[in-house]
Amino acid sequence: MMSKDAKKNYVEEMKKNFTDNESVMIAQYQGLNVNELDALRKELREKGILFKITKNRITKIALEKTRAKELSKLFTGPTAVALSDDAITSAKILTKFSKDNSNLKILGGIMGDEILDVAAVQNVATLPTLDEARAKIVGILRTPAQKLATILLAPATKIAILASEKSKK
Repeated sequence: MMSKDAKKNYVEEMKKNFTDNESVMIAQYQGLNVNELDALRKELREKGILFKITKNRITKIALEKTRAKELSKLFTGPTAVALSDDAITSAKILTKFSKDNSNLKILGGIMGDEILDVAAVQNVATLPTLDEARAKIVGILRTPAQKLATILLAPATKIAILASEKSKK
């Protein structure tokens, strides 16, 4: 049983977590053993994501004055939250883990100001992460430069043939 001061501290800590993080993903973990929970926590921690098992009644109190107040209905049973600034990475890790382990059930979440249901969380998980998106953009921008360099490095006869073919069009 928590003391009154401990409950106040918990409410304040959770309020701060819900306010300071861009994304909150909620899941039920009933049936996961300690090793599985530790593996999930480790994977999330490596990406800077906080995975916290919640006290539902007190968490609902903490949610009342935050942008995530609509999520309070999801806090039933053994519930945990994944808090981070990167919703895509959180969704990817939780979705992958839940596919491998049916005891983890994603309930929903919030990304920015948008409330997500289970399907929306799974859709977010399919999006490229910021690093993946950057790599794709760099690849797209690099391709024309590589083609130009290849043409310029080609022998003069190939350039002449290419120029004459272009002029015929």
